[in-house]
Amino acid sequence: MSLNQTVFVGLSGGVDSSVAAALLQRDGYKVVGVYMKNWSRDVGGMHCPWKEDLASARSVAAHLGIELRVYDFEAEYFAAVASYMIETYKKGLTPNPDIMCNAEIKFKVFAQRCFAEGADLIATGHYARVVHPAEHPTLLQAPVLVQRGSTTPQLRASAAPRIVSPQDGPHAARLMRAVDESKDQTYFLYRAPIENLARTLFPLGEIKKSEVRQLAEDFGLPTAQRPDSQGLCFVGNIPLRSFLSEFIEPMPGDIIDEHGEVIGQHDGAFFYTIGQRQGLGVGGGKPYYVYQINAVANQVHVTTDPTSAVLNTSHFALSDCIWFSEPIEGKSYDVQVRYRTAAKPGKVNATGQSYMVTLDQAERAVTPGQSAVIYDGEVVLGGGIIA
Repeated sequence: MSLNQTVFVGLSGGVDSSVAAALLQRDGYKVVGVYMKNWSRDVGGMHCPWKEDLASARSVAAHLGIELRVYDFEAEYFAAVASYMIETYKKGLTPNPDIMCNAEIKFKVFAQRCFAEGADLIATGHYARVVHPAEHPTLLQAPVLVQRGSTTPQLRASAAPRIVSPQDGPHAARLMRAVDESKDQTYFLYRAPIENLARTLFPLGEIKKSEVRQLAEDFGLPTAQRPDSQGLCFVGNIPLRSFLSEFIEPMPGDIIDEHGEVIGQHDGAFFYTIGQRQGLGVGGGKPYYVYQINAVANQVHVTTDPTSAVLNTSHFALSDCIWFSEPIEGKSYDVQVRYRTAAKPGKVNATGQSYMVTLDQAERAVTPGQSAVIYDGEVVLGGGIIA
């Protein structure tokens, strides 16, 4: 901590980023708040709350007596996140826009602009930790960021490589899980450029979510009782189906069971995801679960057996991998295939230009297009897109 350092804090208008800013100010940093205007369009008849969020961020800045800047990233956001999401769903895959938002917006264009405007560091309200050699030297034994796999942007918003070596100097850093495991958000951060993470502060990484509300009260923040945001990362509380319907033309097709029989109709395969049970509109008897989406044939394949091998797997491939430190073949790691799902032990082995993950136990609904993030204890090694 330096009393002379300037930190630009992403203020979303929520309680987490508000407390992050207050903690940094308390610790002696010169704090500048920044609201990122990433989306302002009402979609599917649902109101986008960006004006309310901005007003909330302004009230926090006024309470703390700090400057608030507004960065308009709508064009960049649509190109890098929304378009990526829409095009990936068209392929019958299930993307994670939060991961792409962090990689392409918050820790790329936002970070770059902050540094260009005089920030020494940036900060957000994410629940995560970044450690440096002086703090934990044993965690930084020759880490090398490696990128394998396709360089085409088929599953990515950007094909530009992000290859740096954080072995020493200002880029020496490791991303680690937050102290509050129930709120840990490192799953969403594994694609963020390490050179910018190394200049990032996560004030909430060392505290529990239950403490954050109390801290907000203690600081007298106007967001102390504001509910946490829900829904899509950039639109708000809108059903995914309503959002996608604005950009993809619905196309009726067949719902097919594991015996190859047509048992119903859907109004667009892109509306569904692996493991989905609700919203199929197929009645009678046991519930059905989606186990495959064929975008080319516009078919949704389902099973009534939640334990079936078609729905549960212990082997899957990763493409477009980003590694802070490449996994060692044969070593056991923790593998997390979706947010709020417990990581499971498994091995990660390079196979040509991709990687194969082998879990000790089968995982349900491993979903192409989603990310698998690999952990060595609390340390994030990296991850990739489930193929």
